[in-house]
Amino acid sequence: MELAKLTTRQVDALSRDLPVIIPVAAVEQHGPHLPVFTDSLLLGEVVRRAQLACADDGLFLPLMWLGNSHHHLDFAGTLSGDPRLWIDLMSGLVENMLTHGFKRLLVINGHGGNCVPVNQALFELKQTHRNETDLLLLGATYWTLGEKSKSVSNPASKPVSKPRDQLLQTQMGHACEWETSMVLQIDPESVGEYQTLPDVSMEGSFEPSVRAWVTQERSLAGYIGYPRAASANKGEFLLNRFSEGLVNLIKEVKQWDGKSWATPSRS
Repeated sequence: MELAKLTTRQVDALSRDLPVIIPVAAVEQHGPHLPVFTDSLLLGEVVRRAQLACADDGLFLPLMWLGNSHHHLDFAGTLSGDPRLWIDLMSGLVENMLTHGFKRLLVINGHGGNCVPVNQALFELKQTHRNETDLLLLGATYWTLGEKSKSVSNPASKPVSKPRDQLLQTQMGHACEWETSMVLQIDPESVGEYQTLPDVSMEGSFEPSVRAWVTQERSLAGYIGYPRAASANKGEFLLNRFSEGLVNLIKEVKQWDGKSWATPSRS
């Protein structure tokens, strides 16, 4: 169910053990071929599909489109919240639902730059509420949930629909094969020329250490990955896979017994 469509009395009548899903994404540059709303568009579609599949299993908040995107600010159109301000905003949003008595909160993220601040916000909140043992605070990024869905475990291991539609990437990039494919499926008219874009390496620098970076250091064009390999068929496959992963997680949160560290096995 959608919080935005409920009255305050309807919200107050809900079980406080109902999972609360908080989608957060971004508005930022996505190369020369995708709209700046890409992250929010894709997460919105994943959440929409998940909600259709488990409408009564969770309370879905409106998507928060402002992200932590400072590493993209060299590119026009990027909007970003200062990292510390964004963490405080995220913490306050979750705290609002805690004030209303809800105890199972899932922040579902759609932007790579939000991963660290989401985790930081939730860890800080847990320290504040350290004695509330029945409180469940979770953060997840949608494209990682597909790894535990019922679909194939590796998107590069099997064809999506035909042999020529095999995915080249095995992980999410930026304005890449995966994102371009999903936007082609959702809103093809918003996709610019992508078939002739040269590949930009997905490999990290100084791995396994984590290097601080801004986008222009890795890609002057603003994308990372292989957008030229995108197709709408791949996009549909990925969207189904990721939404299925979110549905599984929501059901798992709902089935939690309120005390165990271990989680229920997914069916």
